[in-house]
Amino acid sequence: MITSTPPAADLPTQLLELARVTAEEAAVLVGAGRATAGQQVVTKSSPVDVVTAVDTASEELIVRRLLAARPEDGVLGEEGASREGSSGVRWVVDPIDGTVNFLYGVPAYAVSIAAEVEGRTEAGVVLNVATGELFTAVRGGGAWLTAPGAAAQPLHGSAPVSLAQTLVATGFGYRVEQRRLQGAVVAELLTEVRDIRRFGCASLDLCAAAAGRVDAYYELDLKPWDHAAGALVAAEAGLVVTGTEGRPFAAPMAVAAAPSIAGPLVELLERLHAGR
Repeated sequence: MITSTPPAADLPTQLLELARVTAEEAAVLVGAGRATAGQQVVTKSSPVDVVTAVDTASEELIVRRLLAARPEDGVLGEEGASREGSSGVRWVVDPIDGTVNFLYGVPAYAVSIAAEVEGRTEAGVVLNVATGELFTAVRGGGAWLTAPGAAAQPLHGSAPVSLAQTLVATGFGYRVEQRRLQGAVVAELLTEVRDIRRFGCASLDLCAAAAGRVDAYYELDLKPWDHAAGALVAAEAGLVVTGTEGRPFAAPMAVAAAPSIAGPLVELLERLHAGR
């Protein structure tokens, strides 16, 4: 008997393909809206935590496309999309990660879509709208980068020999008190590592670590939509994806680091944050 239901083993790959096609369509919308993005901007948690009409339109498009293909799935989106599903699959969506970069035309803002199956991320897509670079991963299938006009390349991260040779990316929260703490930590961290990078887009930070463009990334208080897809890309590229003080990733610290320096970096971050 012929059935239209795909084998369970193929589900993550099928979810990845749906995420990819949907992200590419959303990226067209986001790219078209860049020139007028500043005309409709509101704030959320603070005056510097912004959302544009394009963020909202992108999320609406993504949710519509995903649920048209899989109407029994759940959804969690940064701009308010929330739906319980009955299939065991939940989509975690950031319609524009790096909205401030988007507003200013800094070429680091992304559509991020992850698919969870029974609570575990199994597929993820991060598409840099400005550059067209596509980062993808399926659990157990490795991480890949597809640049415009090029074949997909596997990602394997980097292998710095010491913390002193480690290029570290990070990000900052939106509240003044939070930034004061994070700035104090960075001031001390800067003397222990090669240098610091701040790109302003958590999903792309994680993918940069996966691609070896930085050796490690850490940040406090990320939301699921910030990291769901990018953390899978980093893990599948062979990075250590963890929290601090024995806690899970992003609870509240998110760390993705090359295995050669992951242990010392986590210890250093624990020391620098102690008592703060």
